[in-house]
Amino acid sequence: MAETVQIDFTALKDAGTAPKGRGAKSSGGTLVVLAGADLAMSEATRIILGEAADLVQRAATTAKFKGMSGSALDILAPAGLAFDRLMVIGTAKKPAKDAPPAEPDYVSLGGAIMGRIGGFARVTVVFDLPESPDAMGEAAADAMLGLRLRAYKFDLYKTKKSDDDDKADVKSVISLAVADPAAAKRAARHRDALAEGVTIARTLVNEPPNVLFPAAFADRAKELQKLGVEVEVLGEKELGKLGLRALLAVGQGSDFESKVVIMRWNGAKAAKGDKARPVAFLGKGVCFDSGGISIKPAGSMEDMKGDMAGAACVVGLMHALASRKAKVNAIGAIGLVENMPDGKAQRPGDIVKSLSGQTIEIINTDAEGRLVLCDVLWYVQDKYKPKFMVDLATLTGAILVALGTEYAGLFSNNDELSGRLTKAGEDTGEKVWRMPLGPNYDKLLESRFADMKHVGGRHAGSITAAQFLQRFVNNTPWAHLDIAGTGMSSPASDINQSWGSGWGVRLLDRLVADHYEG
Repeated sequence: MAETVQIDFTALKDAGTAPKGRGAKSSGGTLVVLAGADLAMSEATRIILGEAADLVQRAATTAKFKGMSGSALDILAPAGLAFDRLMVIGTAKKPAKDAPPAEPDYVSLGGAIMGRIGGFARVTVVFDLPESPDAMGEAAADAMLGLRLRAYKFDLYKTKKSDDDDKADVKSVISLAVADPAAAKRAARHRDALAEGVTIARTLVNEPPNVLFPAAFADRAKELQKLGVEVEVLGEKELGKLGLRALLAVGQGSDFESKVVIMRWNGAKAAKGDKARPVAFLGKGVCFDSGGISIKPAGSMEDMKGDMAGAACVVGLMHALASRKAKVNAIGAIGLVENMPDGKAQRPGDIVKSLSGQTIEIINTDAEGRLVLCDVLWYVQDKYKPKFMVDLATLTGAILVALGTEYAGLFSNNDELSGRLTKAGEDTGEKVWRMPLGPNYDKLLESRFADMKHVGGRHAGSITAAQFLQRFVNNTPWAHLDIAGTGMSSPASDINQSWGSGWGVRLLDRLVADHYEG
């Protein structure tokens, strides 16, 4: 995907101050400044505005602009400035009762700015606030991340474009003017890696299933080798020898061969003992889910190209970790299958033997993701002995009923890991909500014919799916994230206008950065 935005950092003194006087001629471009409650601006911003500060005050009074978050004041041909356009973006959030004013979410602020300026070729953003942290380096880097995330679009297969699309094709060159450009550039290296990882995840989810079938997905994952990631692709012959028969049963109705991809980033080479043990992330990669013999209704079945959003997140995360040279040993494992109806497809009533040796009665072939994950979970915990495992899957529609699209469902056997994921979700905006697990739910998986059945019935569908997965992790600290409501077709936001959201890359990168590096 081509980049539609180029972002750099400059010093505040180079922000393009205007020639003085009414007769000043415009040199083109757009100037963006930030304002808090009641039009509060930093001293540096007012100096850059010069005589135009009075113009802003008058325009704000006329437009009843108060500097609140989400609002903007747009002034064309501003007198006294060397720009064609002046835009004032509000940053003030309405504080909770008896609470101090909240600091802006700088990632979302960057996205909001991009949403306002999209299509403008040359933009200078004066990134300075009246009560902002010294130098604003980290904050400016966060804003850069938001700008890049909002700029993403997926139009690879459009041959005819509207006027709006043509305007959006203009490559925006954005200069973020900050007090300490060097600090912002240092902080931006991490955010660049994150933006690339999220972009990869979004693009994988957005790709059509005739393009991104399991082998093609595996080839995309192999591109991580350029960053030093070790990538191993296991085909059906190897998987059969190893015994991943639950996973293979899901794909046996498809013409496309099932795959498992293992990605290894060894960023803590000097570590020894327990510190050298890897952290592990696993993703459900059902490249298309027809439901199999238990076929889905036709309405919106096309969305099931996104049933591999968990695997997409894992690939994007591994890219981010490798790109920023994270000091951690990490495993990324994805099970790639296509679930199709065919004479060879598995049937309700079949009994399959998993890699763990446990037998599973198939109740509904549309509950296929847990069969993919159970074998991959067992393989990773048994072979690599990780510190923890986190799996991501668009696993159940039931989680949408419970949590909608605001939170992903979190299920875990470990309070510490669960707490760290919850905090990382609060910090990044990729929020999770912990759901219960317990022996009474587990009883719903008892089978008359096998060690277990893989569906527990109508009630507590997300919980019984997680209970099923828990049977394949032994005592390894583990968390399952059900991202059916957040990984695809989630509501548009300041930082995402894409159908595929890339959800989870920022969350898990934060988890690693805060607790497992060094």
